[in-house]
Amino acid sequence: MAIVQTRRRFLTMTALAGAAGIPTAALPLRRAAALEPPPETTTVRLPKQPVIRFAPQYVCEQLLRAEGFAEIRYLDIPIPAVSEELGGGHIDFASDLSLHHIIGIDEGAPITIISGVHGGCYELFVHGDIRAITDLKGKRVGESGGAELVSLMAAWVGLDPRKDLTFVSDPDAMEQFAAGKIDAHLAFPPEVQELHARNAGQVILKTAVDRPWSQYFCCALAANREFAARQPIATKRVIRAFLKAADLCASAPERAARLLVDGGFTTRYDYALQRSTNSPTIFGVTTIPKIRSGFMRCVCTSSARSSATRNASSPRAPISAPSIS
Repeated sequence: MAIVQTRRRFLTMTALAGAAGIPTAALPLRRAAALEPPPETTTVRLPKQPVIRFAPQYVCEQLLRAEGFAEIRYLDIPIPAVSEELGGGHIDFASDLSLHHIIGIDEGAPITIISGVHGGCYELFVHGDIRAITDLKGKRVGESGGAELVSLMAAWVGLDPRKDLTFVSDPDAMEQFAAGKIDAHLAFPPEVQELHARNAGQVILKTAVDRPWSQYFCCALAANREFAARQPIATKRVIRAFLKAADLCASAPERAARLLVDGGFTTRYDYALQRSTNSPTIFGVTTIPKIRSGFMRCVCTSSARSSATRNASSPRAPISAPSIS
């Protein structure tokens, strides 16, 4: 698909060129940023995890520097602990599965979702004669941090995930699936690339392209609530850097993949390139209105988890949203 040049994309590439030492006549991003008040802090803390689905979070370092941040810290935070660490003020911002943020808020974590980042990167791999999600009834389903998403998928087609599915959440769930020991596995990068490389099973669903999941944000950016309230300018600049980084992953996947490898976030350039090439973003493959509408419906739900588990008795009921002016 042809990439349409936009002002946002031009500024993204110009800023990256300057950060890489490529001579430019001017840096419009820096000029534009200079017209705004400086960020209230020049330090920002982000989580670091061994998954490349959070690519925009990892390739945005130079863009954050262009926004006035002098110290960008990446802290090792386990994925299940993101909401707790973010709410506790140990990190300032985090990209994560939208459902995880929503569940964290539902459980009282003082965090605020401030932007969507990119569309779906999950793929559902299966073995045997499984052809649809309804065929998962009575099956063992592996997942690596996506049990809530599998539950939503099952509930959407009329299954009760609490009764009809057996979840395998072991750290080696992907290996169990590849060995044929479980029936299905919901994978995200780099598991997606690994299973494809090993020709393990077949894919029956891709959240990047299959409705209704393609109409929702996969990963969203959340902030520590106090940080966002007390430092709104810094928060705005972080959002801008993240969105430009997401756009970079779509418009210059080779560059994004190289940044991931050079930054020590992965050793597999080929997997990083596949992730950047195949994952839709706000300003790349997926259009803004559709994905934003879906995200708002998701956020306005009191709890995504309740749709998947507590209300499984009426799984096909649509998620309603209040009118938004």
